[in-house]
Amino acid sequence: MSNGIPVKDVTPRGPNQQPGGQQSFYKKHEKIQPKWIEGRFQKLRDFTVVATMGVYLLTPWLTWNGDPVVRFDLPARRFDILGMTFFPEDFFYLSLLLMIAAFSLLFFTNLLGRVFCGYVCPQTVWTRFFVRIERWTEGDRNARLKLDKSPLSVNKVVRKGSKHIAWLALALLTGVTFVGYFSPIRELIPRVASFDLGTWETWWIVFFTGATYTNAGWMREQVCLYMCPYARFQSAMFDQDTLVVSYDTTRGEPRGRGKKRRDTSAEHKDLGDCVDCGLCVQVCPTGIDIRDGLQYECITCAACIDACDEVMDSVGKPRGLVRYTTEHALEGKQTHILRPRLLGYGIVLGSLATVFLTGLLMRVPVDLDVIRDRNALFQETTDGKLENVYTLKVYNKSQEAQVFRITVEAPEGIEYKGPATVALPAAGTESVPVSLQLDPNYTKPQNVDVNFTLTAVSDESITKQVESRFISLGR
Repeated sequence: MSNGIPVKDVTPRGPNQQPGGQQSFYKKHEKIQPKWIEGRFQKLRDFTVVATMGVYLLTPWLTWNGDPVVRFDLPARRFDILGMTFFPEDFFYLSLLLMIAAFSLLFFTNLLGRVFCGYVCPQTVWTRFFVRIERWTEGDRNARLKLDKSPLSVNKVVRKGSKHIAWLALALLTGVTFVGYFSPIRELIPRVASFDLGTWETWWIVFFTGATYTNAGWMREQVCLYMCPYARFQSAMFDQDTLVVSYDTTRGEPRGRGKKRRDTSAEHKDLGDCVDCGLCVQVCPTGIDIRDGLQYECITCAACIDACDEVMDSVGKPRGLVRYTTEHALEGKQTHILRPRLLGYGIVLGSLATVFLTGLLMRVPVDLDVIRDRNALFQETTDGKLENVYTLKVYNKSQEAQVFRITVEAPEGIEYKGPATVALPAAGTESVPVSLQLDPNYTKPQNVDVNFTLTAVSDESITKQVESRFISLGR
């Protein structure tokens, strides 16, 4: 006791004791070697991870009217996506997209739990491929455990060496593909092969290769447990009707195996369906025991479900001892699909998606910024006219070259001085200096509004109008 408050005994004990009698509060990480399991949910996972990896690897190679279907051209400050060109001025669409992604996460997490983590999260996708490579080269769980404990030998070096070579090859492919979203990949691959890369291209390839190799090969579940914030705040999105992977305690307890199940005494005759084989723990990629209840480490991969179903089939028991279910269902209550929080997420998500799609459909493939001369509000020309100077920033957001006609709506006496048209290449931009001059005979006592209009010569429906001001300060 210290000041009336109980003090926990922290006397050093066991393997965590440090030199000098100090106690270590950090347990050494134990490598998790998950057992490979086949089953309906793992087949679904294989489909989703292959599809996710395929989309990532193939997208830079796809073209749309001869141009990459997705390309982020940072030097030109333009982004080509599905035949549409976006500039920094289109940040509105990116903001909407990010909000849609956020509310999608909220909506589907509240409905289906951590389905994103288990089936399409990049960490899950790449780790799944790395684990499969490890299984091909070193064998399944027991073989890997035995190989790790075995002394150094030619067999061990060959197996582990081939694994790391394959890991590095996939990691390098990941890094090169990432850069392929910014530099045309058909030109990038030959330059990678000939070591003819720019500084930033080299840096990002090396960085993503190293990050992929480290995260998917070495850290694996530690990324989910310690680095990913999603696991920490997922409980704020869950409720008693959220679909999660759960162990049916009522049906499974008390557990029994071996002698206990053969014992006909009163103590063991009423055993539950769980045979305490531990297979659900062996297949878990994060090393948890789902029988201990829902834990933040669970990524909802359903490996334990497939493992348990396999055991239940072998012992003649019905499947579903470990299953996707809800807390209400486990308690024998009704599960509510439509509930206030989910409806709220859905309404916001639907509204954002509607605004986003409407904006894309109504999007005009031209944009115009009118920038006034910041050095002087107005100036006088040699012939006594009052002049305002502007810079027209013209953006062609289409994938075709366009010629735009420039017109100005202004009060009588204000004359436009500048080019009548401006020609832009596909997805091009141009800065056009122009001016408006006021005849002294038409001097107005106050400032007036003027409208600059761009119209495509080939299609009158492609037009953009921007309002500005002509400043005279009453002169």
